[in-house]
Amino acid sequence: MPADRRAGHHRPEGPHPTLSWKECAVCGLAGWLDFSRDVGKERAVVEAMTETLRARGPDEGGVWTGPHAGLGHRRLAVIDIRGGRQPMTAEVGPHREPVVLVYSGEIYNFRELRAELGRLGHRFTTRSDTEVLLRAYLEWGAGCAERLRGMFAFAVWDSSREELLLVRDRLGVKPLYYAPRPGGVLFASEPKGVLAHPAFRPEVAREALTILLTPRLALPGETPLTGLYEVKPGHVVRCDRRGCHEYPYWRLVSRDHRDDVATTVDTVRGLLEEVVEQQLVADVPVSCMLSGGLDSSLLAALAARRAGGRGEGPLRTFSVGFVGDERDFRPTALRPERDAPYARMAAGHLGTDHVEVALDPAEVAGARHAALRARDLPTRGHFDASMHLLFRRLRGSSTVALSGEAADEVFGGYPWFHDPRVVWRDRFPWLGDAPRLADCLAPDVRAELRPREAEQDRYATLRARVPRLPGERGLDARMREVLFFSLHGPLAGLLDRKDRMSMAVGLEVRVPYCDHVLLEYVWNVPWHMKVCDGREKSLLRMAAADLLPPEVLTRPKTAYPALHDPAHEAAVRDAVLALPGDPGSPLGGLLDAARVREFTEGAGPTMTHAGTAHLLLPLLEVDRWLREYGLEIG
Repeated sequence: MPADRRAGHHRPEGPHPTLSWKECAVCGLAGWLDFSRDVGKERAVVEAMTETLRARGPDEGGVWTGPHAGLGHRRLAVIDIRGGRQPMTAEVGPHREPVVLVYSGEIYNFRELRAELGRLGHRFTTRSDTEVLLRAYLEWGAGCAERLRGMFAFAVWDSSREELLLVRDRLGVKPLYYAPRPGGVLFASEPKGVLAHPAFRPEVAREALTILLTPRLALPGETPLTGLYEVKPGHVVRCDRRGCHEYPYWRLVSRDHRDDVATTVDTVRGLLEEVVEQQLVADVPVSCMLSGGLDSSLLAALAARRAGGRGEGPLRTFSVGFVGDERDFRPTALRPERDAPYARMAAGHLGTDHVEVALDPAEVAGARHAALRARDLPTRGHFDASMHLLFRRLRGSSTVALSGEAADEVFGGYPWFHDPRVVWRDRFPWLGDAPRLADCLAPDVRAELRPREAEQDRYATLRARVPRLPGERGLDARMREVLFFSLHGPLAGLLDRKDRMSMAVGLEVRVPYCDHVLLEYVWNVPWHMKVCDGREKSLLRMAAADLLPPEVLTRPKTAYPALHDPAHEAAVRDAVLALPGDPGSPLGGLLDAARVREFTEGAGPTMTHAGTAHLLLPLLEVDRWLREYGLEIG
């Protein structure tokens, strides 16, 4: 018998709980718990918090309120369009007390869980994964999270226990923010949901400059807004009358890998086929991102094969670039080639219905405001804005898309994994020798914040969390650390951008390489086997050998396209140079004008930055965020 049931959790014996739902949505949630007041009398506040998330769920919306809790949801209908409405409730116990669920994401093994719960006595009235999740909570309590395979963030208010649970998927694909308050907590899929509550006063402490100027330094759960946190990936936040308490339900575990190379490659291929098959389940059109790189091309190949096998017609695929790339593109370590020729080649080989989205730089500049409002935090400039535009185009023909994020972090694709000078340096490898924007701060601010020490503290903190394998030594041991750093730095930023820019236009992007079963297996493959053919991502390349043309199969890692437009670069430089002397800039008095000029004149491409403008973007985006949201550095 499951532990939660032995402990007296909600049992299905006797009369079954009565299911009901209010019209709502699968992709944006918000809520308020307060034991010191009757939240039911302040329903309008919960409605306002929920309404801020309308873009995430354009199909339906709904709110549930009770004496101490209010939960709201906006829905993008993907599975069981009629039957998956939220908030979804079950009445339990002799007093028919409500258990209320709001949930964002997709549970890919919901059919298997539904069958298991059916054998345990649960009856279902919909085909939705939402009802499966609610029933799973009734059966296993917070332990249900360990059984889920997918991307998800959810909140459950259990009236009988006077307890709220906030739960996030293992890699943090779906966001969930919370702000503890006296007597309760505020929570939402995006900061805007919390910011809409009149009791939350957004503030930015000076210490936050470290992660504002180098966002990848943020530790899991950390945000630049004082009092606002993210639920950490793979964690549960339990809120009751005693306060909020966070604990992990999942961690990576290091074990000996006993499979040989051939078996490992076969296992990786089998897992990818299984994951793609699961993630293509939807009651709406599904497409695929296709850059012409190994990661996305392999996903597109598997998805196209499945579509063809079911007579569904050609898979639609999308790539993105910029008008003028043929003239302006400059190769760098992370972007050695343009995507367009390889995307066309892959699409032709796979027979997909391919769409090339070519964005004009002026169009990208015009999308910066929409990208900022989607993120509620400083954006990545044209990277966010161009992705927002790409997804808006994609949304015209699809509601769901597959994308290749996490393949590089899981299989070892980035150039910093393969440069011994960078690998063995006692700092975050993905920062390399790049200048640190914190060095642009005024001397007194640098002396106060000590950004170099702050970076080392974060490095030491994450290094202490690496799940080590006893007896592992040398390069294999060091690469376990390097891969762990990338899973918590670069990947977190990529997943955050992908979710925000896609959900801002009502598009759900699924990321098969983030499947935790795949990750757990590949995590324990030793590094020397991950590069067994002498190149990056050997296992993935070998698993795709029969699916892709040689030019795509052997193409070097090329990251999401950067904008090389000279006018854009000049505009960024000029705007940054103006910041120190701008009396209206919240950053102005914190910057060293001489240092800023050195950066604009002397910086160039780095291992991760496409050029000076790319490096300087955080200064502009932090300034713009502070101004538009009416914030100052405390």
